[in-house]
Amino acid sequence: MIEIFNLTKSYGDHVVLNGITETIADGEKVAIVGPSGGGKSTLLRCLNCMETPTSGEVLFDGKLLSSLDPYLHDDLICLSKTYEKLLKHISAEKPSVSDEDKKASALAKIKEEKLLKKYEGTAFKKAMKQLEKEISLDLNLARRDIGMVFQHFNLFNNLTVMQNLTLAPTQLKLKTKEEAEKKAEELLRRIGLYDKKDAYPSTLSGGQKQRIAIIRALAMDPKVMLFDEPTSALDPEMVGEVLDLIKKLADEGMTMVIVTHEMGFAREVATRMLFVADGNIRESAPPDEFFDNPKNERLKDFLSKVIKN
Repeated sequence: MIEIFNLTKSYGDHVVLNGITETIADGEKVAIVGPSGGGKSTLLRCLNCMETPTSGEVLFDGKLLSSLDPYLHDDLICLSKTYEKLLKHISAEKPSVSDEDKKASALAKIKEEKLLKKYEGTAFKKAMKQLEKEISLDLNLARRDIGMVFQHFNLFNNLTVMQNLTLAPTQLKLKTKEEAEKKAEELLRRIGLYDKKDAYPSTLSGGQKQRIAIIRALAMDPKVMLFDEPTSALDPEMVGEVLDLIKKLADEGMTMVIVTHEMGFAREVATRMLFVADGNIRESAPPDEFFDNPKNERLKDFLSKVIKN
């Protein structure tokens, strides 16, 4: 569902993400934990391009969310899994490319020989443009399928709950007003907040706001849900109602990536844990192995501080 290749994010000289490569399969529930400032939230925001990576690739459902290589940008998308298809076009224009070279370093050859410039105006460039259309993914289209839930809800305070839930589906013309309202009513009944449909966010508790934020994302019928510390801004007594809703979504098979500091919740819900520290994924393992038999020394130290015996 999501593929990350050598993802790097820097702010000036400060490297936040340092060459992360990871795959998240359809149906997985991946919990990301780690120390503050380690890159967890930045990684999550790069997955739907709310943050623009400095280099690397992010693919969603097999298609590139961005083309980031400075030489290939726009004119020749970084090819990832589709390079074999491209090579058919290269071979037609330049038969001297050997089978061994094709298998070994297709992208390197394209860059080194600057084939794009050499074949500018020929059938090769037309083939590249066609490939770009086929394998690149419009970012707004992608975001319809990637739901995002933030720490601080990000509801529109000047709109009612119903208006918050129906705004995106109607503005993007995914649903008629009637269809969007019907879906919103179903979701509100599901979380027991139908009576709040005409209320404004300022009148709701933190737990209610976050549950509304979650179903606002669900109103778009996403394929993946991203949660950025969804309970960190809540009072302790409100945490449970939000976690219960996320657990229900997990039980229904929703693909999820969750940045969280709730270790018990992560262990219960996640199918896989990622420990992110100092801009890298230091450990990836199923929850039981992650918590009971950690391999990485940095993770051992982290768990000893956040889990009370």
